[in-house]
Amino acid sequence: MSDDVSVFLVAGEESGDLLGGSLMAALSTNSQKTLKFSGVGGKAMEQQGMNSLFDINDIAVMGFSAVISRLPKILKRIQETADAAIREKPNLIVLIDSPDFTHRVAKKVRAKLPDVPIIKYVCPSVWAWRSHRAAKMRDYVDHILAILPFEPKVLKELNGPEATYVGHPLRSISGVRSAIDDDSRTKLLLLPGSRMGEIKRLLPLFKDTVDILLGMRPDLELSLVAVEKHRAFIEHEIGAWQLKPTIIGQGGKKEALEGAHAALAASGTVLLELALYKVPMISTYRLDPIARQLRSLMTSWSACLPNLILGYPTVSEYVDEHARAPLLARHLNRLLSNTPEREAQLDAFDELQQLLALEGKTSASEKAAEVCLKYLN
Repeated sequence: MSDDVSVFLVAGEESGDLLGGSLMAALSTNSQKTLKFSGVGGKAMEQQGMNSLFDINDIAVMGFSAVISRLPKILKRIQETADAAIREKPNLIVLIDSPDFTHRVAKKVRAKLPDVPIIKYVCPSVWAWRSHRAAKMRDYVDHILAILPFEPKVLKELNGPEATYVGHPLRSISGVRSAIDDDSRTKLLLLPGSRMGEIKRLLPLFKDTVDILLGMRPDLELSLVAVEKHRAFIEHEIGAWQLKPTIIGQGGKKEALEGAHAALAASGTVLLELALYKVPMISTYRLDPIARQLRSLMTSWSACLPNLILGYPTVSEYVDEHARAPLLARHLNRLLSNTPEREAQLDAFDELQQLLALEGKTSASEKAAEVCLKYLN
């Protein structure tokens, strides 16, 4: 019998590609057999030896409107991916995040290859909406690698697949509380998101908020984190701002996070990143028209990861009609001063760091690889 072992992986967007690349590296390091990788991924996974079936940008879409406009191509890619996995007959399948894509692949493969174990890396947000998905996943997912510590318990309560908390990829961040000196400028970091739709919806709100805040804080210093592909659009949009923010690329993001006194951010994973860097923040979002119609389906009490992990609200969330510039400006003014509101968030972020910890010095990718290797062996 050959020692070669085949692992088929599927990642649908950049964040999943990074997880996949780290997992593949950990698998190669810890496996006693030679591993052959195939499937769908981006640059990080290709660097670990995968030749992706197609460019993941074909399926890396977010928001209901965007998905509908590209549905024919996405459906085609789902079938191509499932057909490739069925031809390969791998020893293990690992599906990374992107549930709308990867779960459809899993169902098709399970129907043809019922004995091949399927692992899902990153639990779908069944704790936030459509909780019935948890039990249904048992039909086509054998194990879930959870990146949030409360997820294995929730999945058990919802009769979902077996799950293991493997650690969040951001959990190793350990920020330092930045002091606010009365004699220095206060630094506000703006994070309008990484997708064009959310950037277009939030930038006008950010501008109005900053204009009001400037009346309270003439010493304000602004920075804005932008992904490179949207930088030109953002530069054009902020051209008429009263106080123009310094645009920071991804390469300068870490330094910007370390130096910020507070942040105004689009709801998303960046909120957890801010919390681990110990940056007090406000979360805000404006939904696209289709998502707004489905808002009533949400069952979670919060959309903010720091709040969900802690189990209580510490970061304020302002969505749609509640996201009003006068309100945001006054709240930010409190977070930019040595106030009880600021200290309460910072104390909560210290607690959050402990909740995300794993025993020993195991990394998230090593813990994930450990579970995968049990199925391979």
